[in-house]
Amino acid sequence: MVGLKGEIMDVGKDAPIIELKSTSLGFDGHEVLKDFDLKLFEGDSLVLVGPSGSGKSTLLKLMAGLLKPQSGAVLYRGHDLSTLSKKLREEHLAEVGMLFQQNALFDSMTVFENLRFVIEEVEGIQQALDRKDDILETLEAVGLDHVLDHFPSEISGGMQKRLGIARALVLKPRLVFYDDPTAGLDPITSRKIVSMILELQKKWGATIVTVTNDMMRAYQLAGRCMVCFPGEFLKTGSAEDTKAFADPRVQQFIRGDVNGPLEAL
Repeated sequence: MVGLKGEIMDVGKDAPIIELKSTSLGFDGHEVLKDFDLKLFEGDSLVLVGPSGSGKSTLLKLMAGLLKPQSGAVLYRGHDLSTLSKKLREEHLAEVGMLFQQNALFDSMTVFENLRFVIEEVEGIQQALDRKDDILETLEAVGLDHVLDHFPSEISGGMQKRLGIARALVLKPRLVFYDDPTAGLDPITSRKIVSMILELQKKWGATIVTVTNDMMRAYQLAGRCMVCFPGEFLKTGSAEDTKAFADPRVQQFIRGDVNGPLEAL
């Protein structure tokens, strides 16, 4: 698994891989989160659900180090992401994989070239050439080793999603963020995609954070759930704990009820 070359040391198996400490963030007077604390440990699977505009993707980007908090800290393996040098920040990003909502594929590149590009950007052209076997292994893991020379437009929506996941995993990151991994997919394909995500997590041992509003897939993925509302993120626990969570906003959202306290959102 890619490491930070000894310059950022692990802080022990019992320490969180990512931690938010009294973290606050807002935009144009709109408070996304305030004095928020969260610990995420090696091998965790955290699922974020909640109404549109509640800050789920913003929290994802904050944990990934793509946004900086206005106060508090985001720690990766005990080190404040906002204080890393440029070199160490680049090395940190090599340990993080991310699937964006629209897959972020390059239409002008083949399936194989989409993965090679990721390695070129992070490690250099020669390393990408030397790691052909890693690319093939990743594509095989997501069932795309038979379409290496196809372009994204030549494969199905489900296959494009798998390619996006392969791009997020090709560097074998320690921490993977999935932003709505089943968006636009039919229920059967969605279930297969989530099963694949869990199989790859088990195979490679990554910690994962997923944003979704598909409650069936959220329950399938969740080690822990968090239900997000504007300015308030509720840690609701396991899938079963979430189903029984007493807050009426949570119950309305997970059931999809039209009437209730979320009516004005």
